[in-house]
Amino acid sequence: MTDIERLKNLAVPTGTVDCVLDTDTYNEIDDQFALSLMMKHEKCNVRALYAAPFFNNNSTSPEDGMERSYDEILNLLTLMGNEEMKKNVYRGSKTYLPDEKTPVDSPAARHLCELAMTYTQEKPLYVVAIGAITNVASALLMKPEIADRIVLVWLGGHDIHWPDTKEFNLIQDVAAARIVFGCGCPLVQLPCMGVVSAFYTTKPELEFWLKGKNPLCDYLCQHTIEEAESYAKGRVWSRVIWDVTAAAWLLNDNNRFMQAVVDHAPIPTYDGRYAFNEHRHLFLRVTHINRDALFGELFRVLAQ
Repeated sequence: MTDIERLKNLAVPTGTVDCVLDTDTYNEIDDQFALSLMMKHEKCNVRALYAAPFFNNNSTSPEDGMERSYDEILNLLTLMGNEEMKKNVYRGSKTYLPDEKTPVDSPAARHLCELAMTYTQEKPLYVVAIGAITNVASALLMKPEIADRIVLVWLGGHDIHWPDTKEFNLIQDVAAARIVFGCGCPLVQLPCMGVVSAFYTTKPELEFWLKGKNPLCDYLCQHTIEEAESYAKGRVWSRVIWDVTAAAWLLNDNNRFMQAVVDHAPIPTYDGRYAFNEHRHLFLRVTHINRDALFGELFRVLAQ
């Protein structure tokens, strides 16, 4: 089997998938959709949920962002009526990596190390990450052996053809991004601008498919509309629901929802760009999202 064949076989899961989600859930409105999709989809066996750090207008520091994300995860589980899963929610890093050799210890990073070691190269754990990649990079530094036991699916960075890669998830912790792009684990990247930026929805669509279906759907619908109208009320608007695409990779048998290509892993630089080396290991880069098919699946699952 060639390296390309092995990567494709590992990276595209079939059947039920053992997975974890690393999420900055309080950052905006898209993580809530991704988490809900994974928790409710029949194909996903979610083993743990990790709160990731973030720092923007919705937090006062990376630690505060992580704590708010932790609380929002619990809030979503309450809306789903899934109290049992709360015992599998872990706080993540309080800070970003200080450099490329020093992990940030956290319950999330330690749990990922322990859990991943129970899997194998032939039967890996799927790690879906939709925030700054600090927790996952820390686990890789703490326990390098897990690189052969996980498949990492990360929404981070822009497409390689974009003029820069100053994307929120990547630019918060460039050291962590360099670690995950360089560790050699099977990696699927969901680039933001140039690819995932096409995955957007509108108020009428949200209200038609979600409003009144259940408490979770009402929360997601109202929260998204309020967020968008906080800056665009009275104007035409659409809202990108970025993070759903990373979760949906686990459901992408027969390329139902997206297309990807095999490429050499780029090197995120500290000045907000990529460097390239054709001798680097291979990774999968998503290039196209089937927007209508994926929103159809998302709305079906959420409304259950």
